[in-house]
Amino acid sequence: QMQLVESGGGLVQAGGSLRLSCAASGCTFSNYAMGWFRQAPGKEREFVAAIKRSGGSTYYVDSVKGRFTISRDNAKNTVYLQMNSLKPEDTAVYYCAAAIAQVAPIATMEYDYWGQGTQVTVSS
Repeated sequence: QMQLVESGGGLVQAGGSLRLSCAASGCTFSNYAMGWFRQAPGKEREFVAAIKRSGGSTYYVDSVKGRFTISRDNAKNTVYLQMNSLKPEDTAVYYCAAAIAQVAPIATMEYDYWGQGTQVTVSS
């Protein structure tokens, strides 16, 4: 059973940066594509970014392209989300997720394991 633990969330002013981390255990991390999702109050969980098992390909929702970067370190069983130029509309609980898949899915239903989430709040 895979466990995922996110960290790095917090309160930041608009224009600032945060780096989220997600540490995996109980699995062969390199067998999993990894994704980041977010959920704002009253809204559905939405895809943010994903990365293939090898880290060779990444995918982003249009609203974060050019600002967020997903990466992974398979030796450390960790996936990261570097968030720059943050906006108030980025405020949400951010979740990492793992999918045992060749590709990096963007649909929540294709992910097998989820972390507990970390709050990101961007003040204006």
